[in-house]
Parts: sequence; C-alpha cells; structure tokens
Amino acid sequence: MVFLDSSTWTDRIFAGGSWVPGSGGTRDVTEPATGAVLGSVGIASAEDAAKAAETAAEAQRAWAAAPHVQRAAVLRKAARLWSEYADEIRWWNVREVGAVPGVAGFSLHVAEQECYEAAALPGRPYGELLPSEEPRLSMARRVPAGVVAVISPFNMPIILGIRSVAPALALGNAVILKPDPRTAVTGGVVLARIFEEAGLPPGVLQMLPGGADVGETLVTHPAVRVISFTGSTGAGRKVGELAGKQLKRAHLELGGNSALIVLDDADVDEAAGVAAFGSFFHQGQICMTTGRHLVHERLYDDFVERLAAKAAALRVGDPARDEVALGPIIDAGQRDKIHDLVTASVSAGARIATGGEYDRLFYAATVLADVPPTAPAVAEEIFGPVAPVVRFSDAEEAVRLATASEYGLSLGIVTRDVLKGLELADRVPTGIVHINDQTVSDEANSPFGGVAASGTGSRFGGAAANIEAFTETRWVTVRNPPPTYPF
Repeated sequence: MVFLDSSTWTDRIFAGGSWVPGSGGTRDVTEPATGAVLGSVGIASAEDAAKAAETAAEAQRAWAAAPHVQRAAVLRKAARLWSEYADEIRWWNVREVGAVPGVAGFSLHVAEQECYEAAALPGRPYGELLPSEEPRLSMARRVPAGVVAVISPFNMPIILGIRSVAPALALGNAVILKPDPRTAVTGGVVLARIFEEAGLPPGVLQMLPGGADVGETLVTHPAVRVISFTGSTGAGRKVGELAGKQLKRAHLELGGNSALIVLDDADVDEAAGVAAFGSFFHQGQICMTTGRHLVHERLYDDFVERLAAKAAALRVGDPARDEVALGPIIDAGQRDKIHDLVTASVSAGARIATGGEYDRLFYAATVLADVPPTAPAVAEEIFGPVAPVVRFSDAEEAVRLATASEYGLSLGIVTRDVLKGLELADRVPTGIVHINDQTVSDEANSPFGGVAASGTGSRFGGAAANIEAFTETRWVTVRNPPPTYPF
C-alpha cells in the first residue's frame, strides 16, 4: 500500500475529514536540493479556515465525549503507523525539507514517541476533590479547551506539528493544523493521513496549508480557543497580540540564539565535538541551534582551530543522492539572509575561519572567529550553519555575554565541574539547559519552551505541560438537596 503518492490528497486540503480542493489554489512541492517539483498541494483560503473552525467545533463535542480508551487507542495506532510507513515518510522528509537521513529518522522517532506519550493522557486523573465550607462535593476538573489551532514552520515540520497535534487530540480537542506551505507534505499531509488511517473521526483533525490570511482567521475565529504557534519571534508577537485581543491563550515557541559556554576547565576536543553538532545539525535550521559559542580565552585559539577543522570536513550536498552531513537551505531567501549576516559580521571585524561560501542552496559549515559581541551573527538568530565564536575572560563576563541576547530558549555549558556548571546556569535565564552537551535536544516526555523573546515558557512535552496547554480548569460542585436561601 502506498501511503502518500495518491490522488486522494494531491492538490487537496484535508477539511471536514475528507480531501477536498482548496479554494486558495495549489502550490508546487519543490525539492530544495534540485529545484525539482515533487508534486502539488492545495492551498486553503480564509474562507476554508472559517468553515474548518465551524466543522471542528461540531466534531469536537462527540470526540471529547468518547471513552478515554477510544481516544487512547487512536493515538497508539497513530504511533505504530509512524513506524510502519517510516521509509516512505523519510523519503519525503529528505526531499521536501532537505533533511539528511539522520534528521529525518530523528523526526520520525520523536513523532512516534509523541503519540505514545499522548496515548497515556486520556487515562490520567483529570481532576481533584476540594474541601468546601458547604455540605457538598467540590472538585476541580480538567476539560478540553475545544478547538486548537496549530501553526507550524518549515524547518522540522513533523516534530513541530505532532508535538501539539497529538496531545491536543488525546485530551479531547479538535485540531486545525496549518503547516508552512513550503513543507506541506511532511508538515501536514503526513499527519492528516496518519490520523485518518488511525481511525480519528471526521472533522476532529483538519489540515489547511495557507498564508497569513488563514493564520489570522484561525486566531480570530470564535470557535478556536487555543493557538499553538511555532515560528519566528516577529510573527509570534503578531499572533500573541491578535490572540490577546480575542482573550485567547496563545502558546508561542519562537526564535532562539542559544549560547554554548565553554569554561576554562573543559576538554577542548569534547567541547568542539558537541559544538559542531549544535551549530551544524540540520544546517542550523533549528530554533535550539547553538548560535553563540562563548569560549574562555585560555582555550579560545585551540577551540577555534578544532571547530574549524570539523566544519571544513563536513560534506554538503543533496541528502537524497549522496552521503552528506549537511543538506540544502530551505530556499534562496533564507540562504541570502544567512550570507548577509556572515558578510556583515566580517565587515564588523569577524574573521572567517572556514566556510562563508555557498553553491545554490548549499551553504558550507562556517566558523567565525574574533567576532565582536555586537556583530550581527552574534546579536541575531542566524538559522543557518554558522558558528560565531566569542572569547571571555571569567565567569562574570560569560554570564554577561550569555544574557545579552533577547532570546532565552536553550543553554549549553561544557565543564569538568558539573556543580559549577549548574551554578552558572542559574544565572542565565533559559527554558532549557544542558550541562556538558550542546543546545539541541528534544524528548517527547520532557517540557519544552523558552522565555523572553523565545516564547511563553514550556508549553509542550510531558504530561503536566500538555494538560496545562490544552485543557481548561472547571470548578464543579454537587449537593443534595438544594440549599434554602433567604429570598
């Protein structure tokens, strides 16, 4: 059986629980490595989004009332399907996104685990008994929020969609998923097909690739009660503002410029090893990417030399046809942004230790040395395979440099003294910290999120965060007989 290559989804959107033409036209699915057209998908309009919200609100009531074992069974089957169709999904992820096979495999593993973790949510206790002054039974009860809009980006489309879709569905919500149109197959079609085959009732999950007008409709439509947005900080601010005007909850997972602090007692080879992975994994197109390497002056020159050697040895090319470490950047606009930051940083005084070049959409792994702390490659999120290295003289300066960014997503610290690393981490506000590791990591059972310009905290991962994100708390009392009042 072919999972994706079917006329049931080509040029279509998944609205109302069936594949129908999108009224916004179609968009080619383009392979960034070659420019080849892999197919086409339907594009939704604002009108499609409004209809989807209404359909979802109706479908949600029956889904929320379904026995918890039924919802759990759908999530468990969905988890198995990620494994069953892994080869075909991996192929699409490599070609549509430009992910190397290791990145695609990681995405599939996380998706499977997200569904298994979500399958445990329907059977969890959903309330607590409360003491009351009155002769009654008083309780706090968690109930589904209703309709959840999930807006996901291009870079890790499977993970950044499923981590909201799976728990929201498990907890009795209906979901409207708006993937980035550039990666609508693995970011949208795959998820819709998985849950369709897993037995999810019609209308409970709908998939609508589209532009800003579709996103705005989902945020403002009265039937949508929660927005789960992953994307740039600039776009997230707009979503948050619009949701606030509608008095809706918006869970925002935004940009990052994560620091890796290498203390003076670190092993340079070990530090360079984790640093290379942190900056170059998936071409640096990850919100948690190590964007700033802060290295003690005693180790600085050796660290730059070793990191540059590792970067220069990394092969860049078409991940569908060659064994490479880095695939293509998603499109020319993103590539040009990366290169502009590199060239502007060189103009500001940075030195290219290796890289700084590209061929079509293939950008070489790049190390920038002697980077002024105010240079664009340090001050801004790059979202590409670039490792700016900044020196510091003591812990106070390291903290000052690490906290100079507006972002607060992830932090890595490399040191032989783990307790010293933990003490230093307490002085740098981030949502995630890894001692003796780089900044990129994700597990389905762990809370995930950033602070400050990186978002609104841990809104994904782990039962507690997911329940908080996708349910409401209701106070319920029961008594018999009714009380007598003075009037």
